[in-house]
Amino acid sequence: MRVTISAASLARLRAQRFRQHPSRRVVTERAALDFVNDVGFCSTFYVFAEGVPCLWEAVAGRARPRWPRHSHHDAAVGRTWNLKDTLPARRAVYYGKLLKAHPLLVALDVFAAFYALRRGRQRARDYRAEYEAGRLSLTAKRLLDSLVREHPQYTRDLRANCFMLEPSRTREFERGMGELQHGLWVVKTEERYEPTFSYRWDLLEQWLPEAVAEGRHLSRPAAIERLVARYTGAAVYTSERILAGLFGIPAVEARVAVERLRRRGILTDPGPLVGLSGEWFVNASALSASPSRRPMRSTPMA
Repeated sequence: MRVTISAASLARLRAQRFRQHPSRRVVTERAALDFVNDVGFCSTFYVFAEGVPCLWEAVAGRARPRWPRHSHHDAAVGRTWNLKDTLPARRAVYYGKLLKAHPLLVALDVFAAFYALRRGRQRARDYRAEYEAGRLSLTAKRLLDSLVREHPQYTRDLRANCFMLEPSRTREFERGMGELQHGLWVVKTEERYEPTFSYRWDLLEQWLPEAVAEGRHLSRPAAIERLVARYTGAAVYTSERILAGLFGIPAVEARVAVERLRRRGILTDPGPLVGLSGEWFVNASALSASPSRRPMRSTPMA
């Protein structure tokens, strides 16, 4: 006897984990935090083709909700927008663009793995060496110089301290801050709406010291394994190709992580999946919980 499982049953299990059902939707801030900590990381509004949990879907209680014509009056959009502000402001999660330039809410234990993958053992003071090596632009260095001297700072103060208040310097400022966010040097800690709209920025190492310290002592292979394990715990199934593309890692690193997780019993190869071609891997706990798992008798040889 061999065990087979269908892609449709895995998709249903993924939908349960992603809270894509009215009976399981996220309503409160506490429930939202529990959701992020459960799945490890989720997008805010963007729906990843690779299968990443989405807070907006969880709040709406359905997959791929249509963007409303009047979004300011939509309850699910408003609640999601509020949660992506309040949870990071409490330092309960990390918020930033970590996958394919799309913003994520990340559980702090998982963020340490993202930090290790992006920055390794570097600390905030190492930005000067990065600049001297040509891996950091002059604009980004000037912005970090200012934040190292004084932090946190609101956008206008930061631009003023770097002599970038002119409207003609806006794009340069945004590119520099985007570079620093992508490199996990700085973090947006607040979106202030009164008296005028503004962001508050801080050094990531100052804002999340414990998560950064853990990430600095986490090896790259261990970080990738942690990310893959948490991702598949929510997404249920994946492939090496998807992992490499999603996390931006070489195919060989995705292959090594999958093999190590298979040896630890976290991932399993279920064999051919009905409805999917190619080689796929399934989170072992999700596979054992699937109600659609069914044995099929092998055809006797003639």
